[in-house]
Amino acid sequence: MNSISSKIWVTAILLLTGIVSIIGRNAVEQKIKQAFPIRYVRTEGVFQYLSKDEVKIALQPQVARDFFDVDMQSIQSVVASLPWVKTATVARIWPDTIDIKVHEKKAYVRWGEKSLITERGEIFTPTNIEPFQDLPIIEGPIQQQKKVLEVMKGIKTALADQSMELAEFTISERWTWKIRLKNGLQIVMGRNDPLKKLQRFLKTVPILGQDRIDEMDIVDLRYLNGYAVSWRPDATQVDWQLPLDADKKINE
Repeated sequence: MNSISSKIWVTAILLLTGIVSIIGRNAVEQKIKQAFPIRYVRTEGVFQYLSKDEVKIALQPQVARDFFDVDMQSIQSVVASLPWVKTATVARIWPDTIDIKVHEKKAYVRWGEKSLITERGEIFTPTNIEPFQDLPIIEGPIQQQKKVLEVMKGIKTALADQSMELAEFTISERWTWKIRLKNGLQIVMGRNDPLKKLQRFLKTVPILGQDRIDEMDIVDLRYLNGYAVSWRPDATQVDWQLPLDADKKINE
């Protein structure tokens, strides 16, 4: 056997040895990984509407791997995408546990008929919003929810000062404002100086009295110097040419 043939054989043997070594190492690594499956998903947090089972079910595809290959970023993304999750942190706990710490969102008011919104203006849509039917509803232009929310907070406070409770606040795409109170009264404010016009109306509430306010069906504030009222069908007939005190005496 000449020297060239010897070199070829040596090279072939070295390559074969390397391949066998790689295959063997991979096989060992695979066996080691198989010996460390994810056995536990530990979820921590104070939950009122989010369930731990909901988190575990969502993570089943991600944790069907071994301890070393599990994608932590993917797990964090899946948990964070759940409607009720505000923040989520994920960590491996040797040798077989994924530890998840979750903070739950808090609903402030409803956004439309199907969604909720946090006090900071984050809209989310859980599967069931039945427990939140008593919360006020707000609606507004897309991507303007934070501004709509801040306006609503001011309106809610102004109404509360007159013992009125907000049920709905809507801003249309053309920024026309409307309100509905818990007693059914609708207030149309338009889009020109709506807050100024609302304050003007609220100043008349103590003068008219709560009984008279409760008989109103629709209040239209889209006037320069006053407002129009549509009364409920069962409202008391009033002679508005008389002073309010005189009207009270006649009714008595």
